[in-house]
Amino acid sequence: MRVTPDSVLFITIDSCRYDTFVSANAPAMKKVSALYKAQAPAHFTYASHAAMFAGFTPGVAELATPFLNPKFARLFRLDRAGAAGHARPGFSVSGTDIVDGFRNARYATIGAAAMGWFDPKTPVSKKLTGSFEQFLFTGDKGIATQLAFIEKQAARETRRNLFVFLNVGETHVPYYFEGAPWDRTDNPCLPFQKVDRAAECRERQRLCCEYVDRKLAPLLESFADATIVLCGDHGDCWGEDGLWEHGISHPMTLTVPLLIRYHGRPVEDLQV
Repeated sequence: MRVTPDSVLFITIDSCRYDTFVSANAPAMKKVSALYKAQAPAHFTYASHAAMFAGFTPGVAELATPFLNPKFARLFRLDRAGAAGHARPGFSVSGTDIVDGFRNARYATIGAAAMGWFDPKTPVSKKLTGSFEQFLFTGDKGIATQLAFIEKQAARETRRNLFVFLNVGETHVPYYFEGAPWDRTDNPCLPFQKVDRAAECRERQRLCCEYVDRKLAPLLESFADATIVLCGDHGDCWGEDGLWEHGISHPMTLTVPLLIRYHGRPVEDLQV
């Protein structure tokens, strides 16, 4: 895959809790940058991605650091949308959302997503998918299908910069990956459940994260000299305060992993 230094790879590991990511053996993803404990812009997939596509990626409120705190300076600054911030953005684009903005800047915009909010059969998905030149909704077909699609589309782009978005589904309930030694239909994290299956949730999401890491390694390496944003869009509750799953405002649904590499440099190495 040909990747220019100005290209962008934006990956959301759906529902991945921060503590899951910390515990996972995920060397490819953890190589992107230092790991930051960030707050997601929302507690469920649609709202979080809508905010991120407006330029508000997860942030660390206590850091007055560009990109790590989008209130201070955004990695993706959408023209005239929200306050300008206190420092220069990483990318400044004009459009209905950042995907449209990169497309207007002559980037090839390629997306693949697993979650139902991205299903083109639902009208609401157009808010998230309508700006991509090439987009694939995969549902439960898995990350291998997504990566094959991205590779095929990117191979056609020999001259343009790339904006590639990937929404990973394995880490979302029911926490399953191809070949996992448990039944896909067995969901250990059901809203309002009375049985405590937190240990199973923790173990299964960790193993899903590790599986995803192995699959993502070549793509991440391809973008090593470009820009990478890798984050959770929200987390899940596993019995904390009697709550399960997401779609509820709680520290466990809002705390996510965040890693950023900007033009080939981990965010912690940037001069700010």
